[in-house]
Amino acid sequence: MSRNKILITGASSGLGEGMARSYAAQGHALALCARRVERLDKLKAELGGQASQIAVAGLDVTDVDTVPIVFGALREELGGLDRVIVNAGLGKGAPIGTGKAHANLQTVQTNLIGALAQVEAAMEIFRAQNSGHLVLISSMSAVHGLPRAQAAYSASKAGLSALGEGLQAELAGSPIKVSVILPGYISTDINAGVKTRMMTDLDSGVTALVAAIDSERDRTVVPRWPWTAIDLALRHLPATITRRMV
Repeated sequence: MSRNKILITGASSGLGEGMARSYAAQGHALALCARRVERLDKLKAELGGQASQIAVAGLDVTDVDTVPIVFGALREELGGLDRVIVNAGLGKGAPIGTGKAHANLQTVQTNLIGALAQVEAAMEIFRAQNSGHLVLISSMSAVHGLPRAQAAYSASKAGLSALGEGLQAELAGSPIKVSVILPGYISTDINAGVKTRMMTDLDSGVTALVAAIDSERDRTVVPRWPWTAIDLALRHLPATITRRMV
């Protein structure tokens, strides 16, 4: 099925910008949202000769009342939406109970409450037109609760994955598809400072991500190696082992 008209949130940098570049190169029509409008305008000017159409809009996903307004305006500008990629996210965090609750609350507000606002807006559009592909960019951190400064981030992404699973159960067999994508370590600002040999460069990560989205499978970890094996281990090995893995 052709998914020509694609909305991407968090499109001003990282995976969002990478997906925008990839889909523009394929000639898709794009609706790009982010807080940093100046970066979106620059990206629009750069990709305008490749994409069939580009619409941009400033959006802070934690302003939940504004999300459906922005989505609706972009849908009108593009003449419909075939796919919405819920990608905007935040990687702040601190060990719980160390006096930095604001960082953890902000992460959950963005990654889960803000994501739910996006899902509500996208699904209202898809239900009205009885078609569409909703893509939730979760994380491998959703598979197993992580400790210390990553605890709230992990919980927020686990909530997002559960939201997608619930929609998949509800919409099974319908013209509306829902995909949950779980990236491992990909070299973006959110992973700055992470020291691991499992880090994937941005271009390779985006290529794997776009392929996973286009497959429209229910659940995909990316890149597949080594994260498929890690996914299985985290879900099925005893806690005495998985606690040492995280």
